[in-house]
Amino acid sequence: MSHARPGVLRIGDRVRLAGTRHTVTGLAGTLVHLADENGRASAISLQDLLLRADVEPGPAPAVPRLPAARFHGLPSKTVEEAAWWEPHIIEILTGLPPDAAPHARPGAQYDPATQTLAEREAAKAAELNDAGHTGVSASTIRRKRLRYQAQGIAGLVDGRADRARPPVGHADPRVVDALQRILASEETVQGPSRTVEFFRWRVEQFLNSEYGPGMVPVPSRSTFYRLFRRLSAGQHATGSARTRRSLAGRPEGPFGQVNPVRPGELMQIDSTPLDVLVRLDNGRPGRVDLTGVIDVATRTVTAAVLRPTTRSVDASLLLARTVTPELMRPGWADALRMSRSVLPFEHLHGLDERLVHAAARPVIVPEAMVCDHGMVFISDNFRSSCRWLGIDFQPGHLGTPTDKPHIERMIETVGTQFLQYVSGYIGSSVERRGRDVATQPLWSLPELQDLLDEWIVAAWQNRPHDGLRDPLAPGRKFTPNEKYATLVQAAGYVPVALSGEDYIELLPAKWRAINAYGVKINHRVYDDAQLNGLRRQPSGVVGRKNLWEIHADPYDVTRIWVRNHHEGGWITLFWKHLSTSPAPFGEMHWNSAISELQSQGHPNPSETEIATAVSHLLQRAHQGPSNTAPEMKPRQRKRRRPAVFGRSEAPKTPARATRSESSTASTGNEHSTKQPTADQRAEDESLAKVVPLGIFDARKEAERWW
Repeated sequence: MSHARPGVLRIGDRVRLAGTRHTVTGLAGTLVHLADENGRASAISLQDLLLRADVEPGPAPAVPRLPAARFHGLPSKTVEEAAWWEPHIIEILTGLPPDAAPHARPGAQYDPATQTLAEREAAKAAELNDAGHTGVSASTIRRKRLRYQAQGIAGLVDGRADRARPPVGHADPRVVDALQRILASEETVQGPSRTVEFFRWRVEQFLNSEYGPGMVPVPSRSTFYRLFRRLSAGQHATGSARTRRSLAGRPEGPFGQVNPVRPGELMQIDSTPLDVLVRLDNGRPGRVDLTGVIDVATRTVTAAVLRPTTRSVDASLLLARTVTPELMRPGWADALRMSRSVLPFEHLHGLDERLVHAAARPVIVPEAMVCDHGMVFISDNFRSSCRWLGIDFQPGHLGTPTDKPHIERMIETVGTQFLQYVSGYIGSSVERRGRDVATQPLWSLPELQDLLDEWIVAAWQNRPHDGLRDPLAPGRKFTPNEKYATLVQAAGYVPVALSGEDYIELLPAKWRAINAYGVKINHRVYDDAQLNGLRRQPSGVVGRKNLWEIHADPYDVTRIWVRNHHEGGWITLFWKHLSTSPAPFGEMHWNSAISELQSQGHPNPSETEIATAVSHLLQRAHQGPSNTAPEMKPRQRKRRRPAVFGRSEAPKTPARATRSESSTASTGNEHSTKQPTADQRAEDESLAKVVPLGIFDARKEAERWW
């Protein structure tokens, strides 16, 4: 053989013997097994083969390939450049490009049988320079060829594009440490939001106190801003303070998850102010609190109440509402009945006949209740209610709203899917707030409560929730009512609704004496014939000075319940003025009526006057939104001219009598009975109209909604 041969003969090498191409199929000592192109096998000694045959290079050894995932993080131009170099390097190694025909022969300048690697590399450099790729030298091609043989196409990728850079660049580690410690400090997490320039000043102060004045230079403004963006990513250091505190309160590591398998196994309760104005019972606009309970297993909102200010008694009453059916209201669609829903009505109505008239909201008895550390929920009143119902009371960690995420999300959904459609919606923050919201027609508190109850039954309980998915078919989502019906059958859950006596037990207790006229609570007298025989008698409870235990609903003052300590059970007493004001109302209405009467010059209003005022107040509160102009704002009252103040004091004698006296004086007839005309009466009435101006009270003004 007159040309160079490979130093090693391997299986798969091709040899040309007597004009026929053979492939080496096996090696046995010095004997070489061959197979021609037609598949005929033969054998020849290695010495004869090397003397008589021309050995062709076999297939190039496999080289490492770049994983496909590596290309996803690289610029497209870098990937294209590596793919462009690969066929050129393969041609240098094998003599043929990868897309050559099966029987193609290498070119003279790239034939491995006649040209060395150095010669082939020089030829490729000359070819590329002639094609316009100037600056490509043989040494450059040699470096790329060596990297390709060692790493595959990964060796052809520009290392500058795949180079891992430190997240903070080349910043001074002391500056990085100072900024990280300041970002993680309580000053930043719990404090107000500040600008990047403030943090640059704080870093400078920290470095001066830690290492000495001027010992560690602070980066320039542009460099510090870039460093700050990298280190504060996702922390909202200069953004929303509420979001920053929420992110800081997240537990480290993977989030845990509790998967209850039956209704009531785990429930959550929370209270928060709503972003909506309502017309309170005093006629003025104000915000209200929403207190709600949600079942984690079914996402059922078992109860939700609106109150001007949430108290511990509200949370206790919420437990009572949770375990009692939601009855249908006048005006609700018949489709909202439980008997027409997907709930297992036939399975449940035998346990409680009240379900025949109930709305499609499940009755769920809580087993465990998760709440935060608000004073409403950690109060003795709420704890005792949980103990009486056998509920496991589980307060969450301090400052960790993620312990009760489902009720937090439920309250947020109420704002986005219900409240923003309500007249009087003010927005979730100051920058989202509209102008003159208080001038819109506002709903009264009872009316908004009725709308919320209807929305929960109609919308929430029938909306598919992303958290209620079938484990075996994740593509399907359940509604709370569907999930409840499924778990009732699967878990064998039998809810036992709260009885009437159990509901009374949850009401707040007071201790009073039974007098001859009945029982007096907050200047209201309650009486009934059942008290005969108990009037002015001791209860027998020595620890309470022989007073009687009274339970009252603070949001329904029409009746109270007296525990019969002698014979057991409860005695229902009705307010003696119930016929005057038959509608249920509570302490808030009563106190508002007292304030209104006192402002009208009645320092000691009688009970009858209060009952009449409450009745009129409720009529105004239940009229709902109207197109009439709302009550003048306190700010506008303060801007009235002093001339109006002179008219605020009405004369002791009616205006009509004054004009009559004037007429009498002109005619000289003291006993004239001449009647004024219709125009005179209208003028007299307009003159007699009194526009009072109240005395400015700074404390009351501070409590109003502006």
